[in-house]
Amino acid sequence: MIDTIAAVRFGAESTTDDVLDSIDLSDKRVLVTGVSAGLGVETARVLVAHGAHVVGAARDLDKARRATAAIDGPGKLDFVECDLGSLASVRACADALNAKGEPFDVVIANAGVMAVPEKRETADGFEMQFGTNHLGHFVLVNRIAGLIRDGGRLVNLSSAGHRYSDVDLGDPNFETSEYTPFGAYGRSKTANILFAVEFDRRHRERGVRATAVHPGGIQTELGRHMSEGELQALIDQINQSGQSFSWKTIPQGAATSVWAGFVADKDEVGGRYCEDCHVAELSEGEGIREGVQAYAIDPANAGALWAKSEEMVGERF
Repeated sequence: MIDTIAAVRFGAESTTDDVLDSIDLSDKRVLVTGVSAGLGVETARVLVAHGAHVVGAARDLDKARRATAAIDGPGKLDFVECDLGSLASVRACADALNAKGEPFDVVIANAGVMAVPEKRETADGFEMQFGTNHLGHFVLVNRIAGLIRDGGRLVNLSSAGHRYSDVDLGDPNFETSEYTPFGAYGRSKTANILFAVEFDRRHRERGVRATAVHPGGIQTELGRHMSEGELQALIDQINQSGQSFSWKTIPQGAATSVWAGFVADKDEVGGRYCEDCHVAELSEGEGIREGVQAYAIDPANAGALWAKSEEMVGERF
C-alpha cells in the first residue's frame, strides 16, 4: 500500500521525484486543475512518469498542450476545458466528466490567481480571487464528488498567504470593505483550507479525505501581478519575522501536493493543512510564517463558508 511509505520523512527541499520514488501509479486516475503552467505542469509530469492517467483541466487548452508537450512516460495525459472564473464553464466541465463516468482516485485543485492589483470580477460577478480560487473549485469538485472513488483524496492548493486574512462572509466581494490585493488573496487561500476541512467532514464516512497544502515560495506565473519591488518587500517582511525565506524550485513546490495525495497517511492529513511534506502546526502570529492560523481549520468557520458558498453559486451540495 502507498500509505506504508508515509514513515519516510520528506521536507522543504524534497522534490516530486523524491516523494514518488519507486511508487507505481499505473492504477491511478487523477484530475489536476491548472495544467497550463508551473506547479500544474510539474504535477502532471511526475504523475504520468509514474504511470498515472492524468486529466488536466485548463482554461486555455492550446496553452496547456504546449506547456505539457514534453511530458512523457508510461502514464497518460488527457485534457478538459475549465475556466474557473466562469461557473458556466465549470459546470460544463463537470457535466463532461460526469457523462464519461470514469472515477478519480485523487483530485488536485491546483489552479489559481494571486494578488490581482485592482478589484476585478469573474464572469459571475464575484471578486476575482475568491471566485476563481475558491468558488470555481467549490462547484467543480462538489459536482464531480461522486466520481471520487471510496478511499480517494482531494488536495486543495492553499498558501501561507491564508495568514493575510480570514474569510469575510458578510462581504465576500469587497462591496463595503476596501479591496487590497493580498487581503483578497488571503481570503481565497483561507477558503481553500476551509473547503477541504468541510469536504473532509462530509465525505470521510466513505473513506474520502481532503487536505490543503502550501507549496512554498516558487517563481511561477502565479506571481505575474507583483512587481520586483513588491516581491522583495514580501521577502524582507518574512525574513524580518524570524523566518528564513528561500525560493523553492517548481519540483520542490509541487512535492507537498503529491505527498498529500499519494504518500501521506490519509487519516493524518484529512481535514488538515500541510507544508513542506508534513502536517502544519497551529501558529498564531502575524505575517507570513510557518504553520496554520486557527481560523483556517475551524470546523464552524468551514461550515459557515460552505453555506455561504452555496448561497453565492445558487446550488446545494
